[in-house]
Amino acid sequence: MADAGLDRRFMAAALRLSARHRGLTGTNPSVGTLIVRDDGAGPAIVGSGITAIGGRPHAETQALAEAGALARGATAYVTLEPCAHHGRTPPCAEALVAAGVARVVGAASDPDPRVSGRGYAILRAAGIEVVEGVLAAQAADLMAGYLIRSASKRPEVTLKLAVSVDGMIGRTGEGQVAITGPVARAQVHLMRAASDAILVGIGTALADDPELTCRLAGLERRSPLRIVLDPHVRLPAGSKLARTARDVPVLVAAEPANAARAGALAALGVEFIGVEMADGAIALPELMEDLAARGVSTVMVEGGAETARRFLAEGLVDRIALFTGPGTIGTGGILSPVVRGRIPEGFALARAARYGDDAYEEFTRQT
Repeated sequence: MADAGLDRRFMAAALRLSARHRGLTGTNPSVGTLIVRDDGAGPAIVGSGITAIGGRPHAETQALAEAGALARGATAYVTLEPCAHHGRTPPCAEALVAAGVARVVGAASDPDPRVSGRGYAILRAAGIEVVEGVLAAQAADLMAGYLIRSASKRPEVTLKLAVSVDGMIGRTGEGQVAITGPVARAQVHLMRAASDAILVGIGTALADDPELTCRLAGLERRSPLRIVLDPHVRLPAGSKLARTARDVPVLVAAEPANAARAGALAALGVEFIGVEMADGAIALPELMEDLAARGVSTVMVEGGAETARRFLAEGLVDRIALFTGPGTIGTGGILSPVVRGRIPEGFALARAARYGDDAYEEFTRQT
């Protein structure tokens, strides 16, 4: 079975499967695997697997277990190169060899040096036909957090902005201002559910007193880690973030000396991460490295025009999620660093949609 169109069809199905556990697999990527065989009546899926919640077991071993003896002579579609390193269980590449699959079709390559190229080499050495790079761009988009953290030692950063039609993200001194409608806001909550962390500056935390949780019915438990850039520890103990820290983790990025004095916040369950300072502000590249070392693969930057500008200036933004509402803010508005028709150089439109009366555009950094 060596039909390029068929390969794309089954890989697309494997990618849709992999998206189900996006944001739920810890430091491992959410991978999808399908085992497909054709006994003369056309190709049929005989086994499927997705990286389990928490990261183990891997997708390949689950798909092979479901297929059983039917895996012998079949084709395996995997959205990421099968792992090649030994842990507590044998690598997935060896499991595919032991199961007797005849062919493996892969999408994205794994930059992890323990895997990169080695998984495919194990398969080829066993006489298995290997086809690489099928829907690779789509797979890399879904697994960008894992791939960026593996290759660059920092999380994937998405800058989310809700902007009025006159280019504002809010109004000075008024806290949260509704710019988009309920459909767009629900989409933001879905994005939160698929993220490892949400990040805001202390200015936004003080002005808006946000919760930064996922508040869609049934997805509340998927609220991500909440991070506040707060070098001088100004977050009030009475804020919504602090009061809910035991329910949904809060991490305050602060100068170590200041964090040591924040006993009231610590008593509420707020955690601290020490930061380096540069020119009076938190050194963002170093903070991103530290977050990656903690296993954070995706960060959504949600709050503050200045915070957004700093991430853009540091070259740390990988994806811009731009929601544009139909209304205006006018006098006293806070200018957005990104608006429709004025996107930073190096980004290209990846997708567009409408959510009620609001426009959505997503731009990704071109490498």
